[in-house]
Amino acid sequence: MNNIRPDLIYAHSNDVVVREIDGALIIVPLTSGVGDMEDDLFSMNETGTKIWKMIDGKKNVTEVVAALSGEYRAEPGEIERDVTGIFEELLKRRMIVEAAAT
Repeated sequence: MNNIRPDLIYAHSNDVVVREIDGALIIVPLTSGVGDMEDDLFSMNETGTKIWKMIDGKKNVTEVVAALSGEYRAEPGEIERDVTGIFEELLKRRMIVEAAAT
Protein backbone atom coordinates (compact mmCIF):
# COMPACT_ATOMS: atom_id res chain seq x y z
CA MET A 1 0.00 0.00 0.00
CA ASN A 2 1.39 3.38 -0.97
CA ASN A 3 -1.13 6.13 -0.31
CA ILE A 4 1.54 8.72 0.35
CA ARG A 5 2.28 11.15 -2.45
CA PRO A 6 5.66 12.89 -2.20
CA ASP A 7 4.17 16.26 -3.14
CA LEU A 8 1.50 16.25 -0.42
CA ILE A 9 1.80 18.10 2.86
CA TYR A 10 0.68 16.45 6.08
CA ALA A 11 -0.02 17.78 9.56
CA HIS A 12 -0.58 16.23 12.97
CA SER A 13 -4.12 15.18 13.72
CA ASN A 14 -5.98 17.14 16.39
CA ASP A 15 -7.13 13.77 17.75
CA VAL A 16 -3.78 12.91 19.37
CA VAL A 17 -1.66 14.16 22.22
CA VAL A 18 2.11 13.90 21.98
CA ARG A 19 4.57 13.73 24.86
CA GLU A 20 8.32 13.25 24.90
CA ILE A 21 9.35 11.00 27.79
CA ASP A 22 12.98 10.05 28.40
CA GLY A 23 13.87 10.86 24.80
CA ALA A 24 11.03 8.79 23.32
CA LEU A 25 8.06 10.39 21.59
CA ILE A 26 4.73 8.93 22.72
CA ILE A 27 1.57 9.57 20.68
CA VAL A 28 -1.72 9.01 22.51
CA PRO A 29 -5.10 8.98 20.73
CA LEU A 30 -7.84 11.18 22.20
CA THR A 31 -10.79 9.66 20.37
CA SER A 32 -12.01 6.17 19.61
CA GLY A 33 -10.78 4.84 16.31
CA VAL A 34 -7.53 6.80 16.30
CA GLY A 35 -4.56 4.53 16.83
CA ASP A 36 -6.81 1.47 17.32
CA MET A 37 -4.53 -0.82 15.36
CA GLU A 38 -2.34 -2.98 17.62
CA ASP A 39 -2.41 -0.85 20.73
CA ASP A 40 -3.45 2.57 21.93
CA LEU A 41 -0.01 4.15 22.31
CA PHE A 42 2.44 4.73 19.49
CA SER A 43 6.08 5.44 20.27
CA MET A 44 8.84 6.76 18.03
CA ASN A 45 12.57 6.29 18.13
CA GLU A 46 14.99 9.18 17.55
CA THR A 47 14.63 9.16 13.76
CA GLY A 48 10.84 8.78 13.99
CA THR A 49 10.78 11.74 16.37
CA LYS A 50 12.70 13.86 13.84
CA ILE A 51 10.21 12.90 11.15
CA TRP A 52 7.25 13.67 13.45
CA LYS A 53 8.65 17.12 14.17
CA MET A 54 9.01 17.79 10.42
CA ILE A 55 5.34 16.94 9.85
CA ASP A 56 4.37 20.55 10.39
CA GLY A 57 1.73 21.30 7.79
CA LYS A 58 4.33 23.17 5.71
CA LYS A 59 6.80 20.59 4.38
CA ASN A 60 5.83 17.99 1.84
CA VAL A 61 7.11 14.41 1.99
CA THR A 62 9.87 15.14 -0.53
CA GLU A 63 11.19 17.95 1.69
CA VAL A 64 11.22 15.64 4.73
CA VAL A 65 13.15 13.02 2.74
CA ALA A 66 15.63 15.66 1.52
CA ALA A 67 16.23 16.95 5.05
CA LEU A 68 16.93 13.45 6.35
CA SER A 69 19.09 12.58 3.33
CA GLY A 70 21.38 15.43 4.29
CA GLU A 71 21.68 14.01 7.79
CA TYR A 72 21.88 10.23 7.24
CA ARG A 73 23.88 8.08 4.87
CA ALA A 74 21.85 5.36 3.20
CA GLU A 75 21.43 3.55 -0.09
CA PRO A 76 19.51 5.52 -2.74
CA GLY A 77 15.81 5.24 -2.11
CA GLU A 78 16.17 3.74 1.38
CA ILE A 79 15.39 6.97 3.24
CA GLU A 80 12.45 7.66 0.92
CA ARG A 81 11.04 4.14 1.54
CA ASP A 82 11.49 4.47 5.30
CA VAL A 83 9.92 7.94 5.47
CA THR A 84 7.04 6.87 3.25
CA GLY A 85 6.49 3.83 5.46
CA ILE A 86 6.26 5.98 8.59
CA PHE A 87 3.88 8.42 6.88
CA GLU A 88 1.72 5.48 5.72
CA GLU A 89 1.54 4.03 9.24
CA LEU A 90 0.69 7.39 10.80
CA LEU A 91 -1.94 8.08 8.13
CA LYS A 92 -3.46 4.61 8.57
CA ARG A 93 -3.69 5.23 12.31
CA ARG A 94 -5.16 8.69 11.59
CA MET A 95 -2.40 10.38 13.58
CA ILE A 96 -1.63 12.66 10.64
CA VAL A 97 -3.92 14.23 8.06
CA GLU A 98 -3.46 15.90 4.71
CA ALA A 99 -2.90 19.61 5.26
CA ALA A 100 -4.75 22.23 3.25
CA ALA A 101 -2.65 23.72 0.48
CA THR A 102 -1.32 27.17 1.30
